[in-house]
Amino acid sequence: MQRLKIDQDIKTLSEVRTSIANCIKQVHDTKRPLVITQHGKGVAVLLDVQEYEALQEKIEILTDIQTSINQIENGLGVDHEKAREMMLDRVIKGTPKI
Repeated sequence: MQRLKIDQDIKTLSEVRTSIANCIKQVHDTKRPLVITQHGKGVAVLLDVQEYEALQEKIEILTDIQTSINQIENGLGVDHEKAREMMLDRVIKGTPKI
């Protein structure tokens, strides 16, 4: 996702209401989010669908990494040699999943 440009990417709710098609085109073309304000405060963000999906994917990966770190810290990890053996067994012998 491109970095927000303060002078271009913040619009009031009334601006968005009157030019929603232009706002959507801007978000799509620039790949930058559009912050929508109401009474001087940010209330919503308009994102391109592909940018939103990319963010979701990154969040999932980071969540998986954090889960892995927590498991290792709690002694639930498997050392490299053991993991290698388990994977080879699954590939060669077709043993059931872990």
